[in-house]
Amino acid sequence: MHNRGPSKTADVPDGTGIQNPLIGDRAWFHRYDPSSPPIYIGEAACSAFATRFRRFLSGNSAMPHIPRTQYEREETIAAANEADVQWPSLHHARLLVRIAIHQIGHLYHLMMRKSTLDKLEEIYQTQDFDCTANKCKFFALFAFGQAYSIRSEPNSGSRVPGTSYFARSMGLVQILPERTSVTHLETLLLLSLFSYYLNRRHSAYILIGNAMRMGLTIGLNHNIPESQLIDPVERQHRIQIWWTIYIFDRMWGSKMGLPMQILDEDIHVDMPSTISPRWRHEEELSDSEYMTANIKLARIVGETITRLYSRRGYQETFLQRVQRLLKALKNWVETLPESLRLNMEDLESSKKPVVSLHMAFNQCVILTTRPTLLHLLITLSKKSKPHSDTNNTSGAETERESEDVSVSQPVLTLSEACIHAARHSHSMILTRWINGSMPTFGYFHAHYLFSSALILAMSSFVPIGSPTDMTGFDSALDLLRSMTENGNLAAAEFYHNLEQVKVCLAAYRGLSRFEGSTDVAAGGVASTCNTSANASGNAPSSAGALRLSGSSSDLAATTPSLNTLALNQSTSIPAPSLIPATHHVLASATTAPVHSHGIDAYAYPLRDTVSGYTTEMAFLEPTMQDFLAQSDIDLGLLHPVDTFFNEAENIYTCHEF
Repeated sequence: MHNRGPSKTADVPDGTGIQNPLIGDRAWFHRYDPSSPPIYIGEAACSAFATRFRRFLSGNSAMPHIPRTQYEREETIAAANEADVQWPSLHHARLLVRIAIHQIGHLYHLMMRKSTLDKLEEIYQTQDFDCTANKCKFFALFAFGQAYSIRSEPNSGSRVPGTSYFARSMGLVQILPERTSVTHLETLLLLSLFSYYLNRRHSAYILIGNAMRMGLTIGLNHNIPESQLIDPVERQHRIQIWWTIYIFDRMWGSKMGLPMQILDEDIHVDMPSTISPRWRHEEELSDSEYMTANIKLARIVGETITRLYSRRGYQETFLQRVQRLLKALKNWVETLPESLRLNMEDLESSKKPVVSLHMAFNQCVILTTRPTLLHLLITLSKKSKPHSDTNNTSGAETERESEDVSVSQPVLTLSEACIHAARHSHSMILTRWINGSMPTFGYFHAHYLFSSALILAMSSFVPIGSPTDMTGFDSALDLLRSMTENGNLAAAEFYHNLEQVKVCLAAYRGLSRFEGSTDVAAGGVASTCNTSANASGNAPSSAGALRLSGSSSDLAATTPSLNTLALNQSTSIPAPSLIPATHHVLASATTAPVHSHGIDAYAYPLRDTVSGYTTEMAFLEPTMQDFLAQSDIDLGLLHPVDTFFNEAENIYTCHEF
């Protein structure tokens, strides 16, 4: 590991230049193939966060990142493209396109629905199968139709049905046309989205980047005069295609921690609206209220990556930036139209796009708050195991060290919000799985499941969480395994990653019990997590801090109670503002072992598991309302969390691989 230079904030006494704790001075790269360039690892990626968590569990800050290997390779796609892929029969083509429209055409605006079906009929009536633009678009649609209708495509050599149609469309599409068309942009959107089904995230990002640039060349980011485009449906289609490109740009970038490709200040086109007559809008276009909510959420996601996960310099503290983002999220959920709210008593009665929208919202909350949850975990680890100094055993010294490790109310509040969002997403996904309504080859359910599972595992450590959240982690592992066996490539990647987290959890748990029974100092025990030993030979610095299993009384004996943690003396928040010992989450701990596996992991009732949650619940907590109401001065001067982040930077970031 390189030595860090002077702190960026050495000359800023109030810590206003401090970054997200996951962001070091240098970008993070991983090399696993000497013949290829190093792979950039964006800190916002869930797999990167999993690596940070495994490093905490093992105490090994040099533990390597797990590279992505479960994706469809170029050779497979090239081989599928070489196959003789022809237009299907008219009846089968109708079926595939209707399936695609039903499954993805209501989640995103990718085409005009009725016009697309009419064009399909026209192609078969006129036998005009040679138009490249039409062939690219419809073959991309056929790919989705197959992915949602069959379980395998044995002749393609791919695990994902529809790959042959996708490969043929990719082989024909013009990547660098001098003049683009809306049909061409539709195709790029379809291919970009299907790339996620193949777990080809980089391809998806590049394809949407092409669509963005081409959209700019024809002025999609501006309103076109009515005199040049009279048809209101065509005008609205143009607007909605632009905003779909925008949504994909923000969302795709957030999956990998990559920057957005256009600033909001450069967009001058209207938001989606509903045209008259309404029946004409509904047969061709996406619901304008749903699209508007999706756009606003994508805008917040883009701001989250920029403000929390970039290396830009800010005058605001990290907590100030988090507060601003959470205010935007709170306003988003409070202003949702009634038609876009979940039916918490019967999830399946909610429209598919609405459920997806709320899961995306929860993911944004997790992205905003999970660095703080990891900070809380590390702080509690230090608090539960005070450093001993054989040369200085005075009570005053011990008390001073105890005060140095403190937890402020905002840290607790943000960590609770993170845990709530993870529980909500996990329960929604589990409900869809139980009801048989979860897609087999989709990417996003697997991604949200993986993201929430990491938070649930962390929640089992902290008093504001619950040991029983480990059952959620185990059930997520089982679901990802089932999805992997069904051929889902993204699930295979996340399952392998989560398995390694589970190994580290087991090693951490065993070490905790060993230390609790023998009172061995932290420096005397080596971690067995994964197969990666600490390269320096040093003992783990944080392992064994908290006990994973046991009753609530056991936790009280081995885990520091948050209401006893002293606030830093520089803060003015009174001690009673900390979570009281009678907090409902503390009371929910049970004596059930946390290592349950298989069907026993499904500790949730088989009825609708989301009825106990609401999307806005985290924002209704008094502590969250207090946090959002605090002034910039309070957040800039009164909370020591930023100072910790700066000191902990070398824990998170390893610059050599």
